Amino acid sequence: MAEAKFDGPVLELEDIHKSYATGSEVETEVLHGINLRLQRGEFAALIGPSGSGKSTLLNLIGLLDRPSSGRLLIDGQETGSLDDGALTRLRGRSIGFVFQHHHLIPAFTALENVMMPLLVERGRPDDEMRQRAAKLLDQVGLTAQANHQANQMSGGQQQRVAIARALTMQPSLVLADEPTGNLDTKSADSVFALMREVNVSQQTTFLIVTHDPRLAARCDRIIELVDGTIVSDHVAEVRKQEMPQQHPD
Repeated sequence: MAEAKFDGPVLELEDIHKSYATGSEVETEVLHGINLRLQRGEFAALIGPSGSGKSTLLNLIGLLDRPSSGRLLIDGQETGSLDDGALTRLRGRSIGFVFQHHHLIPAFTALENVMMPLLVERGRPDDEMRQRAAKLLDQVGLTAQANHQANQMSGGQQQRVAIARALTMQPSLVLADEPTGNLDTKSADSVFALMREVNVSQQTTFLIVTHDPRLAARCDRIIELVDGTIVSDHVAEVRKQEMPQQHPD
């Protein structure tokens, strides 16, 4: 039986600060009091210039690093008191990752790459893993390529495999870091449409880091980070146009 999903916010950040030591007694604060909440089914873009703190924030949300202060909750789970093992389990269960560089294992097949998160969790392959991976590859339109090695596939196909892999554990939140950055326009549009389809059909929350204003404008919400501070958080214009108009009585 599938585990029931938490029905509150998928992600909550409360007054998050992050500092790094740059010398024996000197610390530089990179993030300054970040407050952010993502609900189930949201499809949001995180934008900002280079050096704004996007990568640092993404690493914190992905539980790859810890904040210096503040509260970070994933699926209602307070993460501050969790040890490294518990963080790893929560990350594996609740968060999927899609990167600009897809990080597939070149000599493995598409099916084997999609199975990898389950292999890490369980230690050995079984029929249920293969069936789940095959179903995900079907959802991303790659059934015919299931037994192709990753290094024999196009960039767009490899990114589709990466999305399928990110969904293997049925996460609440997918973090996509420049997911179309290495793709041509046609492949980028196809990958974006696939993420949106997953978002709508499965109510999976997406946070997409991008420098592409065209891609950001197609998200429902745009969060702008500048110098470690959220300076704007608004509904995208495309989404505004789709929303019902409010008429005065």
